[in-house]
Amino acid sequence: MEDKIREGDDVLLYLDKRRSYLVKVERDKKLHTHKGFLDLTELIGKEFGTRIHSSKGVEFIAFRPTIRDYVFKISRRTQIIYPKDIALIVFFSGIRPGSRVVEGGTGTGALAAALANYVKPSGRVYSYEIREEFIETAAKNLQRIGVINYVELKKGDLAEKIEEKDVDAVILDLATPWLVVPHAYNALKGSGIFISFSPTIDQVVKTTEALLKNGFAGVETFESLFRGMQIEKGRTRPETLMTGHTGYITFARKATV
Repeated sequence: MEDKIREGDDVLLYLDKRRSYLVKVERDKKLHTHKGFLDLTELIGKEFGTRIHSSKGVEFIAFRPTIRDYVFKISRRTQIIYPKDIALIVFFSGIRPGSRVVEGGTGTGALAAALANYVKPSGRVYSYEIREEFIETAAKNLQRIGVINYVELKKGDLAEKIEEKDVDAVILDLATPWLVVPHAYNALKGSGIFISFSPTIDQVVKTTEALLKNGFAGVETFESLFRGMQIEKGRTRPETLMTGHTGYITFARKATV
């Protein structure tokens, strides 16, 4: 990975924790902000992490974007899964370089990007989506993030079938995940992992019942709550606003006969 910023690279221009800008570095391109404009040409050849000043003398920092940055900044046509949930999903899935993963509900491609980042360079994410316009948006996002070569975008309904066999994990962000459970069982390796993200507890109950009926074991459901801290000498305390309920994560493993 290059340490120097090249023309065509994405950078996260960081002002403070509330204001940052994901931009592509191009020669003679300027980014206009309420703190003045920044000449992006100045970044070419500099190290990631370099400081740059706007026309008003305000300091920004040019960071290398992380998956978290892309998730919050990329083009969205659907509700994204928050990084706090993506982190648990990736951790619980047990995926690693070389893993083969089926994803249901591509959306903007945020979760697919995170999964691809872990299975590369020899693994593969097979991401199913029923809406063509979402597939087009996801393809652009995955291309920009740099993981499109590790994701196969497929138009299809997982409630009808999963084409892949002997996969390591099936990960769903769908309205009716319980309909996919039998197909997930057939697609997974022995001890393969099923994960479903659902906003409502009714979805969780139906999915859990289907998992138990279809040969899965170790079924668990979690909710992740995320609260930042305001750090200031003499006034340190939890932030007033927090990212509370976003959804439930249901986890299970395939038990063979």
